[in-house]
Amino acid sequence: MMREQGESKLRSIAGFADARLDVIAMSSKYFSRHEAEQLLPLIEEFLKVAQEHKQTADAAQVELSKAASRIMVLGGSYPSYSDLVKTKAERDQASERIVETITKIQETGCLVKDIDEGLIDFPSLIEGEEAFLCWKLGEERIEYWHGLEDGFAGRKRLDDGSPEDSPPGPSRVQ
Repeated sequence: MMREQGESKLRSIAGFADARLDVIAMSSKYFSRHEAEQLLPLIEEFLKVAQEHKQTADAAQVELSKAASRIMVLGGSYPSYSDLVKTKAERDQASERIVETITKIQETGCLVKDIDEGLIDFPSLIEGEEAFLCWKLGEERIEYWHGLEDGFAGRKRLDDGSPEDSPPGPSRVQ
């Protein structure tokens, strides 16, 4: 039971970004490349915090799963109840912190697509069409975009210059 609750909570955290995408079903805020890049230091800081909390939650879940396996394999051998309660509390607290941190990131208008990889999408208009500017933790700037249904695998490189650096005329990112 404890294992199922923990795994359910972690699955709900993993699916949080997808649920947010459905709710937003395209944003009322569209980012230019420059606007999105201005947020990167803040987003990066929050992502690193979320990743730390996720590592804590994952490690606690592994411990809880091992304890559940020992109970089943050894047939009635019970680990320390206080240790299990402590580990479960650590997992639950870390899970809550993940949700809080993701919420802070998404309140900026961008979408967390993957905590582990540090993938973030910024709603944008590209050539007049709704799309996402795509950034991955560790990239210095936003250099890619993808369509609404394409995801990370469908990333395409933006033009070399940012919209502010482009010559007058229609720009790729609006």
